[in-house]
Amino acid sequence: MLQLIVATVLFLVMMFGIGFILNMLLKTTWFPIYVFIIILLPLGIWSTWDESVSFVDNFTEFTYVDVIPVIGALAGAYVSGWAIRALRRGGYKMF
Repeated sequence: MLQLIVATVLFLVMMFGIGFILNMLLKTTWFPIYVFIIILLPLGIWSTWDESVSFVDNFTEFTYVDVIPVIGALAGAYVSGWAIRALRRGGYKMF
């Protein structure tokens, strides 16, 4: 259980950092969430896909241990967009 908590916090902080840097460089707000949903999520599902079992069985093999860190990473991407938006509203032009 401790490893799950550490992994979730790690993914949250990692996606926040990557998202914050991407938002600063590309001058976008929600780009990291789009990248996460369109590229990273399908890539994670595809890498664990097993051709020998059915479509439904592939998705039911994911447990809460697999899903909770993904939710943490998505939350980190959202918080990075929220932080950039708050900084821009606060008058910081460099963000």
